[in-house]
Amino acid sequence: MARALITVPPSPKKGDVIEIRVLIQHHMETGFRVGADGKVVPRDIIGKLACQFNDGTTTEEIVSAEFFPAIAANPYFTFNMIASGNGTLTFTWEGDNGFSQTETAALKVT
Repeated sequence: MARALITVPPSPKKGDVIEIRVLIQHHMETGFRVGADGKVVPRDIIGKLACQFNDGTTTEEIVSAEFFPAIAANPYFTFNMIASGNGTLTFTWEGDNGFSQTETAALKVT
């Protein structure tokens, strides 16, 4: 399981445009690098990131991104959204070799 760091503003006001930052630790092998043994290291990248917001009554996809082999290790992603109310942000990463991870963060609007 990879370690994920999610930063959500602590107490935004309703209607504020806020910045959400996410970082996941993942080595991101492109499948082009040759290892010390002379063999190609198999590809192992995160291919997708999706974020959904659930306010208790509805779930809305806020952002979706697709990554390719040129992405750096430990991908960092940032986006803006409008703080419309209290709810839960759910982040899902998917990748090669069956990799899938989901993390949540609370959004508390004042």
